[in-house]
Amino acid sequence: MAEQDGKARPASGDRNQSSSLRRALAVLGYVREHADSGRGVPLGKLAEALGLNKSTVLRLTVPLLEEHLLDRDRETGWFRLGHGALRLGQAYLSTLDLRSIAVEHLRRLQREVGETVHLTVWECPDIVYVDKVENETNVRMASRVGSRAPAYCTASGKAMLAWLPEETVQQVAAAGMRPITTWTLSDESQLRADLARTRARGYSIDDRENEPEVRCVAAPIFDHTGEVAAALSVSGLTSRMTVARVRTLGSVVAQVGQRISRELGADVGGASIASSPVSQPS
Repeated sequence: MAEQDGKARPASGDRNQSSSLRRALAVLGYVREHADSGRGVPLGKLAEALGLNKSTVLRLTVPLLEEHLLDRDRETGWFRLGHGALRLGQAYLSTLDLRSIAVEHLRRLQREVGETVHLTVWECPDIVYVDKVENETNVRMASRVGSRAPAYCTASGKAMLAWLPEETVQQVAAAGMRPITTWTLSDESQLRADLARTRARGYSIDDRENEPEVRCVAAPIFDHTGEVAAALSVSGLTSRMTVARVRTLGSVVAQVGQRISRELGADVGGASIASSPVSQPS
């Protein structure tokens, strides 16, 4: 550290290293967000998107490749996430108490309702899927663990947003509410009305707002401080998730959310899931 006017200043080498680290993380982040197809991201596109020249990008990827956070296709030269990124993700999930506490509840709920069950956490303005239990005999949902989805058009997002601070709602609206389907709530006033209904009944509904043939119902999960920690949801095709069934499942999912919340130390009421009937698909 250099000193100037009696105050410690970061040395130029420290600043350069910090800048390089930020740019390397930007490279990693861009590949994470744009390599879902499995093909990866070409060097030219990566350089253009980040405003860097190709040689700089190649230099920044060296340690990422060495640690297997990135992988580079031998034939195309395109970059994609490496198995080191998977190890980091698994290490994170293994230390997430929420997930370990919720997992048996997810499995039990899935067996009862026969639909896909998700556990999500908040990452404004999105949600992130941290666990998923599905019936392999049913049509698979497009979601996957580690992926993100907009909060404003998902049941899980609205379940958390309904109990988050006012400024968070404003942030979500400011980030944009692009209509994804014909039924997406793309207006802030519509969203706020929906959040009010969610608070009143204790669970949220995604009525084909994120996927045109999928309905979803979700409930919040609270931690020991009383703050929203996550959301639990059930998703299925509209042919099985009728409007009437959604209402029945709503109270069931809300009660499971309360049970998980209690295990996390939250002071919530609610009856056991065992006392709640689950309707069969219509």
